Amino acid sequence: MWAAGPLLLLFLLLLLLPRLRRRGAAALEPAGRAVLITGCDSGFGHLLALRLHRLGFTVFAGCLCPGGDGARRLQREAAAGAGRLRVLRLDVTRARDVMAAKELVLSHLPERGFWGLVNNAGISTFGETGWLSMEKYEKFADVNLLGSIRTTLAFLPLLRKYKGRIVFMSSIIAYFSLGNGIYSMTKAAIEKFCDALRLEMKKFGVRVCIIQPGNYARCTKIQPPVSAEEIWNELSEEEKAVYNKEYIQERANFFNRILSEGSTNGNEVVDAMVDALTSPAPKARYMVAKLKEKALVFVCALFPTVVMDSVLSYALSK
Repeated sequence: MWAAGPLLLLFLLLLLLPRLRRRGAAALEPAGRAVLITGCDSGFGHLLALRLHRLGFTVFAGCLCPGGDGARRLQREAAAGAGRLRVLRLDVTRARDVMAAKELVLSHLPERGFWGLVNNAGISTFGETGWLSMEKYEKFADVNLLGSIRTTLAFLPLLRKYKGRIVFMSSIIAYFSLGNGIYSMTKAAIEKFCDALRLEMKKFGVRVCIIQPGNYARCTKIQPPVSAEEIWNELSEEEKAVYNKEYIQERANFFNRILSEGSTNGNEVVDAMVDALTSPAPKARYMVAKLKEKALVFVCALFPTVVMDSVLSYALSK
């Protein structure tokens, strides 16, 4: 009984130590530091590129469509920024694009070097396991998981040299799934990749941070509304023999209702991303979510699987 007292005190000190370090250390100076961000066409990546540029960073904004509306908005910002913001084509599934991005960064490094890599690019879709083709699983793994790994491996030498930061976009969906298991799968894998990388990079002074947003679908537009008719038309004959149109319509309505409840304030997530890049003592994980979403993660992490399955089954039945 008495032994529990010192252990509890030690535990509380370990919790408070990072906060004390964050308060006492000096803030980072952005000027002369370069950051590469993937997925800047829209959503969090787009907002982060604008924010970091205005803070004084040299920003390399990777866009899948460099001629699109998002890229053009960034280019207009760059026109007033003394060359500190560069928009580049970057498809994270193409090794050629990743290496071209590295060459561009190397040829335009500011005086303080390469500070940060933000692996933000990602895609999402809806569908139960048997509804999705193997080609879709491969595509999602390539963009959401292997794309982040591909860019990380390319830029690791620079990050080690300048003792920089790596930020990964995950999601609370890494902990559970409600109709988008393919997205959950890739985010759970990213979490484990980061856990290994964070420990390995510590000896080099490189910090690895994970951002875990809740439902921000209305802000990012990562997931368009679901069409039950389109889902039905893409099903194999075997799946059509198991499910009917009414069931698919119910699931589509359920998922669309979740999308409609998403937050529109993407700056909440961008604040966490900026902190991960600029704080003298960044957190390993930043969960930016509503209280009920955090509660769901808490139940998933600490309670037996049967409890979480019951909670999610109840939600799906509604």
